[in-house]
Amino acid sequence: MPIATPEVYNEMLDRAKAGKFAYPAINVTSSQTLNAALRGFAEAESDGIVQISTGGAEFLGGQYSKDMVTGAVALAEFAHIVAEKYPVNIALHTDHCPKDKLDGYVRPLLALSKKRVDAGLTPLFQSHMWDGSAETLADNLQIAQELLEQARAARIILEVEITPTGGEEDGVSHEINDELYTTVDDAIRTAEALGLGEKGRYLLAASFGNVHGVYKPGNVVLRPELLKELNDGVAAKFGKAAPFDFVFHGGSGSTEQEIQTALENGVVKMNLDTDTQYAFTRPVAGHMFANYDGVLKVDGEVGNKKAYDPRTWGKLAEASMAARVVQATQNLRSAGNRIK
Repeated sequence: MPIATPEVYNEMLDRAKAGKFAYPAINVTSSQTLNAALRGFAEAESDGIVQISTGGAEFLGGQYSKDMVTGAVALAEFAHIVAEKYPVNIALHTDHCPKDKLDGYVRPLLALSKKRVDAGLTPLFQSHMWDGSAETLADNLQIAQELLEQARAARIILEVEITPTGGEEDGVSHEINDELYTTVDDAIRTAEALGLGEKGRYLLAASFGNVHGVYKPGNVVLRPELLKELNDGVAAKFGKAAPFDFVFHGGSGSTEQEIQTALENGVVKMNLDTDTQYAFTRPVAGHMFANYDGVLKVDGEVGNKKAYDPRTWGKLAEASMAARVVQATQNLRSAGNRIK
């Protein structure tokens, strides 16, 4: 199937919300990791989301120019071609983009998709994220209003993060403290500014103790039940049941129970990066250790071309990451739920 159209992406999200499951959103940084994600979704018979962060896009743009837009566009165009060979629907998304990178990342990508839509084509990406969590909520929502209008015109869904996620990702960091919990007032102000669908669809990354990266049990206190409080509080004021489509950030390392509670309370997308990075790298490290004298020309020898051929260890990395994606679809209940 091709990359999801706007209609299919909306159907994906509607199905997830109604069925109380979520799509893994897998960060990719190369054609290899993209293929691993696609393979995992296909093997699980799950539709899914592939996303590119600002750092990932910069890496994809090449270290000579480090151009984020070039990197994101190049991989998206590649994805539009290769995804047709997989029997699942894939949405393309751009991950965390703070204020100082909007002009060099999200805004140009929105403009590019608007030109495509005006020409009768589908947008290049299906959703973009605005991370205004480092700003005041008032400034955050003001920028979100502008971006939502542009996204709607380009038939794109916007993701907004209204309060901080702890830890660090691509240079954006927040302390792990009591500020990592969105309040009902925060949610009401968001609904007042962005509407509840009539101004354009958006996904809401609300904070319930989320932290990027990996952490040991007890170091982070997740409260996914908070999401129900946010939905109920906004529903009581605006009269629309379960108004938000929630995103679970910092999903790597979460317990099965935390994930299940989040699903029951409206999460339709969960970001996964750290765990899939490790899954990709671990077999590569194992191969290098096991074939030390083959991947290196030790003591004047010539090494073993079959051992250092990137395809040899690259296939191991792809298979391992794909298996982790399958596991994610099972944890999030999207396995077997592809649109046919």
